[in-house]
Amino acid sequence: MSGRVVFVGAGPGAADLITLRGARCLEAADVVLADALIDPALRELAPRARWVDVGKRGFAAATSQATIDALLVHYPRQVSLVVRLKGGDPSVFGRLEEELQALAAAGIEAEVVPGVTAALAAAADARRPLTRRGRGRSVALTTAVAAGADGTVTVTARRGADTEVFYMAGRHLAALGRALARAGWAAHTPVCVVSRAGAADAIVSTHAVDTLAEAGLLHAGRPTVVTVGVGAQAVATAPQAARAGTGKTLAAQQPRSSGQTLAP
Repeated sequence: MSGRVVFVGAGPGAADLITLRGARCLEAADVVLADALIDPALRELAPRARWVDVGKRGFAAATSQATIDALLVHYPRQVSLVVRLKGGDPSVFGRLEEELQALAAAGIEAEVVPGVTAALAAAADARRPLTRRGRGRSVALTTAVAAGADGTVTVTARRGADTEVFYMAGRHLAALGRALARAGWAAHTPVCVVSRAGAADAIVSTHAVDTLAEAGLLHAGRPTVVTVGVGAQAVATAPQAARAGTGKTLAAQQPRSSGQTLAP
């Protein structure tokens, strides 16, 4: 038997952020190889499928990549359709390249269905657009944390775009703040931190580069996205007088005070 594998982006947080195409793939699946942090409600879309947990959890128990690759090759030889269900979007920090290579080497057909990545869900929760007309023309998605073979953790940052979005830095917010300063971001640069982006219990808080460490306790133990620069700035809202056409100049809204939380 020669089945196929479809990589489906589940989106972050709530199950209803999955795309219609992704949901249809789940309905037809015989086996689902599911990442960690996938909303359990998605199981309802594939009630007849066999669900296999192959999740990776930072600094905790995780399925090895070699095991995942082996399962991806094994199951299509047993069933018609295998769904590799990934959090967010498969092509954003999802090791998609390695898994596509394993399938190609085994001669197994593959398809990729995109999903909502955490950076986009965080921007939606915070109501802070990642791009802004005339001043926010570039966005970079970055992993700030790297773990060495000896377990040593290194936190790095850069200043390569108007807006930088950092994934997987929730345990190292203080170190990320210091790395941002070393990279040339000014101390008062706005920073927006969102944990559990896209979920009903998302938490949004705003800070500055020099006070980012204060977000650590609020977001502890939760998947976290950190947005720095133009995309972290609050959207300026016109006061009533300006909307009425008084001719007053609207000043850009300043970043909220450190640690202030917003309703998602």
